[in-house]
Amino acid sequence: MNRAFVVKPKNETDIRFLANLFDKLGVSSTLINQEELEDFGLSVLMKEADKSKKINRDIIFKKLKL
Repeated sequence: MNRAFVVKPKNETDIRFLANLFDKLGVSSTLINQEELEDFGLSVLMKEADKSKKINRDIIFKKLKL
């Protein structure tokens, strides 16, 4: 199946509980850190971005103020 849940537990107790629950249910799970979660969110936004438009390099650098 190509679908997944993202669950953000409140504390270490919840993390252990969920890890045990997933294990008992036979559901694979992976614990990721905050940086990996942000990377995942960025990849989702990049996939949803409109790639049909082209932007001049000068405009990008102006926005970045380089």
